[in-house]
Amino acid sequence: MIDFHCHLDLYPDPPAVVREAKSRGTYVLSVTTTPRAWHGTLSLAVGATRIRTALGLHPQLLPERAGELPLFESLIPEAKYIGEIGLDGSAAHKQSMGVQTTVLESILSMVNRAGGRIMTLHSRSAATRVLASLKKFPNAGEFVLHWFTGSETELRAAIEMGAWFSIGPAMFASRRGLELCASMPRDRILTETDGPFAASKGAPLLPWDSALALEGLARLWRVDADEVAETVMANFKRLVARGGGAGEPGRMVYDHVD
Repeated sequence: MIDFHCHLDLYPDPPAVVREAKSRGTYVLSVTTTPRAWHGTLSLAVGATRIRTALGLHPQLLPERAGELPLFESLIPEAKYIGEIGLDGSAAHKQSMGVQTTVLESILSMVNRAGGRIMTLHSRSAATRVLASLKKFPNAGEFVLHWFTGSETELRAAIEMGAWFSIGPAMFASRRGLELCASMPRDRILTETDGPFAASKGAPLLPWDSALALEGLARLWRVDADEVAETVMANFKRLVARGGGAGEPGRMVYDHVD
């Protein structure tokens, strides 16, 4: 199982979740929402070869956290993945779109200069703007649009730009989500949970609940769940093999993918 977007540090008992994920052999990309959380979150994954930590600065926390941008830059050499970053144009956050865009493009510029990374991005109600920012920094690395909810036009534009997509169980709860999942290229899909923010039956999703997304894709594609799992694992291997930067394939990858 692969959970390519999970907030391990925000569960009530992160060490217990890590122990269970290790026991189950789940691959986890543990995203952070602020660079101040970097070292503490990184420490959770010590000894867990299938858990990686991403350096993030969540758009919903701006403009209050914009002052952490210099700290973010100083930590990029330590980071193998970048996330969660992006833009949020929803009603509660669109008023800060100016500072959000400034911070996102500053981050993309930093990552571009650092040789590129694999990135996971938030794009709620702002997919067109996120893609426009990414176009300015074509060498910033591979990018995954997590829990994508844009329009069909935005989806096509993202696909043309080479986007990857991480899909969680929550996307199968609506007709719109199903339509988007059906239109995404099968060779560009990963699974996620976005736990503990996303929930199922009133309980926060845990990393191994990414299996629910595999089941949803199996129903959507009308194939066996094992076939879906093989496809997603092949996608995962291909993404991490590409690494973060052009000209350096295999850099910034998991220690092993079996």
